[in-house]
Amino acid sequence: MSLPFPGIRFIDLYTKRYSRHGYMYIDIHTHAFHPKIAQKVLAQLNTHYGIVPQGTGLVEDLIKRLETGPLSMAVVLCAATSPAQVIPANNFARSLQKAHPGRVISFGALHPHCPDWEELLPALVKDGVRGIKLHPDFQSFFLDDPALWPILEHIGQDMLVMCHVGDTPPPAKNPSCPYKLDALRRRFPKVRFIAAHMGGYLHWEHALKTFIGSPVYIDTSSSLTFMDPNLRNEIFKRHPREFILFGSDYPLFDPNAEFRLLSRCLKLKDKELDDLMKNSARALGLRV
Repeated sequence: MSLPFPGIRFIDLYTKRYSRHGYMYIDIHTHAFHPKIAQKVLAQLNTHYGIVPQGTGLVEDLIKRLETGPLSMAVVLCAATSPAQVIPANNFARSLQKAHPGRVISFGALHPHCPDWEELLPALVKDGVRGIKLHPDFQSFFLDDPALWPILEHIGQDMLVMCHVGDTPPPAKNPSCPYKLDALRRRFPKVRFIAAHMGGYLHWEHALKTFIGSPVYIDTSSSLTFMDPNLRNEIFKRHPREFILFGSDYPLFDPNAEFRLLSRCLKLKDKELDDLMKNSARALGLRV
């Protein structure tokens, strides 16, 4: 699959250079922050999730970790907690991708209540930004907010849409949950959603009742450590293997440690693991 992004040729020039052993392994779920706010964000993440981050949250630290393991590149997700932060977040996303070609693929930021989204989306596509990140829990909107509908209709197949899904509140009270995402993917069948955290952090049984088994991408970030093994195995058994993407959720976790954890948990043969690890590149429209 090849996506109609002007930036695709620019990035592909570097993929062979940075793919050790011929691999094209991409971490689909990482975060990097501006140096001025990185420490503050890490403290907030620690408070919210009770997890001590393993990285500094700076892109230089992320790239150093990529250089010591089998991963070639990382998708860095940039989110805006308010409409006013959308433009600065997207400028930062562009700067990361431009400064680190072949290592970083940036996903942009969007907020359903941003008044300029119709102008911002085409500009992101033009600049080779291949996806957007939505985090309803931190952006203070619900995933079933109708204000999101025209944005998704506009996106269609042009970009991947990474959605944070799940948290401690039950589905009805949670801004994001598998039921809300399932309703969106049925309403917008052309949109290529990624349901983060194996379909829903702490909501895995609800993911099994909704879109697991359907052609919806899920990523492995912030999940393997927390899941009941039987539940984890059932999701891997039922979900189409080509729709499972590797994600670490750096800086909460180290990409190389999460890769080793994935290998242990799945107990896949080498070729099976290789195929799974290349799914992110395929989803992004890169050659593998």
